[in-house]
Amino acid sequence: MAEDQDRTEEPVNESLFEAPPMGEQERMVEAILFASAEPVSIREMAGRMPHGSEPAEAVANLRRRYEGRGVNVVRVGEAWAIRTAPDLGFLMKKEVVETRKLSRAAIETLAIVAYHQPVTRAEIEEIRGVSVSRGTIDQLLELEWIRLGRRKMTPGRPVTFIVTPAFLDHFGLETARDLPGLKDLRAAGLLDNRPPPGEGEPEEDDRQEEMFGAAPPEPDEAPEE
Repeated sequence: MAEDQDRTEEPVNESLFEAPPMGEQERMVEAILFASAEPVSIREMAGRMPHGSEPAEAVANLRRRYEGRGVNVVRVGEAWAIRTAPDLGFLMKKEVVETRKLSRAAIETLAIVAYHQPVTRAEIEEIRGVSVSRGTIDQLLELEWIRLGRRKMTPGRPVTFIVTPAFLDHFGLETARDLPGLKDLRAAGLLDNRPPPGEGEPEEDDRQEEMFGAAPPEPDEAPEE
């Protein structure tokens, strides 16, 4: 009986493993981000790292260490990635033959989704003033630049469209709120500087302001089953 009592009074080790030092955790995060072709979320990092690790703190420390370097740790939506410093992007460019170009309808549709998300197909058509073909939506879905959002609580419960982390990553944005303004879009060649034939400049400006003038809201997270 005394021996049993002695055994129960022995201290119990709460954990068989200790989290590695923060410096080692930073190295782990660095390795994960460097090897991944896609941005990695904090949850995904935690699933790969030893029990008790603090990937969020490690990312914050690593981000500070990479400030001013040739590559930076950047946030892409709700995930993180290692990307070339913006001022050195010209070093990565080279002339290539463009094999696929978005149609004007696809560019306008993509812009409307980005600036008005979550937005339904009917709302896209109302803003553009013309119907949206199934092929235009399918092309943007195939590029993984837009995806389905939550259904709207309106008659028929239509699905909505929102931009994806791949869209944000492609254009170097952290969130949809970082989207450029109308002048920036024109300078980047994403908007025509001239109005379509038969239309005056003021009318074209009004149409573009309607599509791009509003500040984009935060998107819904996932489609409702």
